[in-house]
Amino acid sequence: MSTTIDIIHVSKRSSVTSTSHPKRETHSFIAEIGFFRKDKKYNQKLIHSFKVGFALVLVSLLYILDPLFEQVGENAMWAIMTIEVIFEFFAGATLSKGLLRGIGTILGGGLGCLVKVLANNMGKTGNTVFIGTLIFMISAMATYCRFIPTINKRYDYGVMIFILTFNLVAASRLSDPVILELVHKRLSAVGMGFSVCIFISLLIYPSWASDELLYLTSSKFSELACCIEECIEAYFSIDCQRESHSIVYVNSCKSVLHSESSDESSLVNFARWEPRGVNFGFCNPWEKYQQIHNLLRELASMILSLEGCLRSPIQPSTMMREAIKEPCENVGSLLGLVMRELGESIMKKKKCQVMVPELQSLKLQLMLPSTSKTIEDLAIANLLFLLMEIVDKVEVLSKEVESLGEVAGF
Repeated sequence: MSTTIDIIHVSKRSSVTSTSHPKRETHSFIAEIGFFRKDKKYNQKLIHSFKVGFALVLVSLLYILDPLFEQVGENAMWAIMTIEVIFEFFAGATLSKGLLRGIGTILGGGLGCLVKVLANNMGKTGNTVFIGTLIFMISAMATYCRFIPTINKRYDYGVMIFILTFNLVAASRLSDPVILELVHKRLSAVGMGFSVCIFISLLIYPSWASDELLYLTSSKFSELACCIEECIEAYFSIDCQRESHSIVYVNSCKSVLHSESSDESSLVNFARWEPRGVNFGFCNPWEKYQQIHNLLRELASMILSLEGCLRSPIQPSTMMREAIKEPCENVGSLLGLVMRELGESIMKKKKCQVMVPELQSLKLQLMLPSTSKTIEDLAIANLLFLLMEIVDKVEVLSKEVESLGEVAGF
């Protein structure tokens, strides 16, 4: 025995009807964008390889050309090592590793020279005890600092170089004048390698971590928009088509849900080092991006939970499905539209108005004015409740994106 469920219908809008976003056209467009994006990524990797090769050729001239080798000597090896170690794909990563390597070398070398000078007046035994004690204390303290989350996340490489340089200088058996000259030459070689890296990385087809972060965020919005629409379509499709629809949107949701937060954190960290004005002027709302990615993962888990409605052994009758089909399709279309607009506003760095009234009106379409009395009613109520939760989460996301636009000056 089934009961009739009254659903509040609202007027159809041309922008949110199911025909406004044909699935085939949407999928074709996304596939085309993905193809060009992959092709662009491949070209960037190819260009990066050429840039590294060109940089190594330049510093190898310190060895190859006799006049340069006479000035630098074997310390030219440090310029080559610097390029091989710090030249990264993203300009921000190269800049951060270069600056941290330089700062670590200066601080470690300077402190090592100071220790050598102080130890010279203590005799042979005192010299050994003093240097050994300071090496132990400073290395232990610096290593412990590497476990501090902020330092480990942003400055770990610089601390490691500091420890290495300090121990090399403090434990060496060279005299003070020779030590100072050695530190100066090695620092000069590191500076030459760093200068070559920065010049090539920042000025020749640079790859900005901030651009990659924008694309990564925008693509997740587009993926989840398609997931919502495909989920609604799968629920109201016939049984033989439901399985194929379910597999497609489940895989997309899992890709967003299981995306590594460490990758986003790395991009945010690299973007912090990039020259101000590349993307956001003097505003750096990087923490906002991490909050948005966390919200997107929560939304993906909610959409993924709708799979239980598709696979549940208790399914509503065809008549009950038809009763809620139109409002649910309107909800899916508008949610997809909102998600795409949010992603586009981030990608194009333009301000997006929060569609709070539209999102709140969606929940009215999903209200059940009558009390559920049968198991079929409960199955429908479960679907509508999950859709309302998704609407609430999209509303939170839209407010967060609006806040990002205000801080970043979109």
